[in-house]
Amino acid sequence: MGFESREFTVSNGLFLGVEQSATGRVWRDRLDERGSVRALAIAQRHDLPELLARIIAGRNVDVDAVEAFLDPAVKRSMPDPNVLTAIPEAAGRIADAITRGETVAIFGDYDVDGATSAALLARFLRHAGIEPLIYIPDRLFEGYGPNVEAIRSLAARGATLIVTVDCGTTSVEPLTQAATLGVDVVVIDHHQADETLPPAVAIVNPNRRDDLSGLGYLAAVGLVFMTVVAVNRELRRRGFWTAERPEPDLLAYLDDVALGTVADVVPLIGLNRAFVAKGLIALRRRERAGHTSLMDVARLSGPPEAWHLGFLLGPRINAGGRIGRADLGVRLLIEEDPDAAAKIAAELDRLNRERQAIELDTVAQAEAEAMAALGIEEKGAVIVTAAEGWHPGIVGLVAARLKEKFGRPAFAIALEPGGIGTGSGRSIAGVDLGRAVRRAVAEGLIEKGGGHAMAAGVTLRKSALAQFRAYLEAALAPDVAVARRANGLMIDGAVSAAAANADLVALIERAGPFGSGNPEPVIALPAHTIVYAEEVGQAHMRVRLKSADGAFVNAIAFRAGGQKLGAAILQNRGRQVHAAGSFALDRWNGEERVQFRLIDIAPAEPFGR
Repeated sequence: MGFESREFTVSNGLFLGVEQSATGRVWRDRLDERGSVRALAIAQRHDLPELLARIIAGRNVDVDAVEAFLDPAVKRSMPDPNVLTAIPEAAGRIADAITRGETVAIFGDYDVDGATSAALLARFLRHAGIEPLIYIPDRLFEGYGPNVEAIRSLAARGATLIVTVDCGTTSVEPLTQAATLGVDVVVIDHHQADETLPPAVAIVNPNRRDDLSGLGYLAAVGLVFMTVVAVNRELRRRGFWTAERPEPDLLAYLDDVALGTVADVVPLIGLNRAFVAKGLIALRRRERAGHTSLMDVARLSGPPEAWHLGFLLGPRINAGGRIGRADLGVRLLIEEDPDAAAKIAAELDRLNRERQAIELDTVAQAEAEAMAALGIEEKGAVIVTAAEGWHPGIVGLVAARLKEKFGRPAFAIALEPGGIGTGSGRSIAGVDLGRAVRRAVAEGLIEKGGGHAMAAGVTLRKSALAQFRAYLEAALAPDVAVARRANGLMIDGAVSAAAANADLVALIERAGPFGSGNPEPVIALPAHTIVYAEEVGQAHMRVRLKSADGAFVNAIAFRAGGQKLGAAILQNRGRQVHAAGSFALDRWNGEERVQFRLIDIAPAEPFGR
């Protein structure tokens, strides 16, 4: 069977004829007829194996763009920073602060994108001789973005320039306060902008309405990097850099850019792919104390890959902002002393374990509430769960789990004793949650709210829960119905267990880094027998699959225990199934072995019947 896959695709677009899998999905070939033709052309023009050509074609890469896709380079991908509106003004003001030796404050967000943005800018300022003040607001007591009291406190500490990163675009009142106090502000952000912008020296945001850069897909940390490139260039023009004070190696800063970009789940397309690809190389050098300590506490022994950043490193940085000290993540990333970094990393790791325990308990409660509301037939377009005692810092994670389990938009809301609830929602592809929430605010149904298509935040009164739930059901039901009907699992190709070796993993990884916008390839194992299956760890399923020629491959189905997939795996022990998932190298005790990350199965009949 090797890397071949087309022989298993049937004419109606179903992959292996799967109309309903264990998770209730149709399996579809990621390539339509035109895509298959493009894959063939890619294979022939660039002398690539069919499977890799199919993966590349499935990402809508043109035949002439294959070389650039396989070798994403920052120099080739990054435009002149000045394509971004207000970059010249931002670079000039920051350069002024550096040459004058001003007190500069960095105001960041409490998530990974905010932490890496603040750390990157602080690192550059330190190299230029400025020790910045760093302010990360408390998630629970201050909320997102600049606030008036924080601005006043930074001004009182002598700040003459405040640079907000990953926030500030809609902060009219706080930035007006800064102007009143005579403090300049530069905003570097990527969130949606209102028609009226707050007062600032410069607002660098590709999503402001007058920006034509086309870089709206960048995370804030990517925009900070571009700003730093512009500042560095301006300082060079002014003759600031000398033999005694040389320019920094800005490419070494891409470790922070990669971490923030992956953790913020922005699309890994264009410049973002180059940022992550080169940032992973910087991380693998293990040259920075904070990053190295973070990888060590995450028990990451091998070279980091993109998924490690999202699932192992990012959650630990986030844990400080969710249930601990908001600035712990930034402190770790800028810490240069290995012993001090190890202590901060250990504290973040402890907080992350605490967060996991809180999350598991809350998810169990939320799932029970959701199942009771949906009923046996799982009727309903949207899930809205709420309870007193839930930690506001983890409701977004709970909403994501609900969305994942029930396949529809979901909210989790933490209710305070006074009757006010704060919550987060997560959506499915094709359903714009942020727009619905903004409309709910406009109609007076909830106190505050906003977001984008896939995620939103809300503040509402407990008495408005039923009305909010009914509103979402009516507003989103048509889109949810369409999205759920189209809920197919897109398959990139098929192999057998005999082909599951390190060379296969290396071949697939040539199309990486994978993440949002460049999904990890889903590969099918046709007609393999489940010879072993058991639940391990925190509801994971360990599985062993055998092909018709007697070859075996080890598999893991994460969080499948107690779910439809886990039940189907156990019920089909000893039977042939079509299996779908992704391949990776599992590193343990210095050894590497191929692992299949199982995400779905479907019944199979022996081929040739």
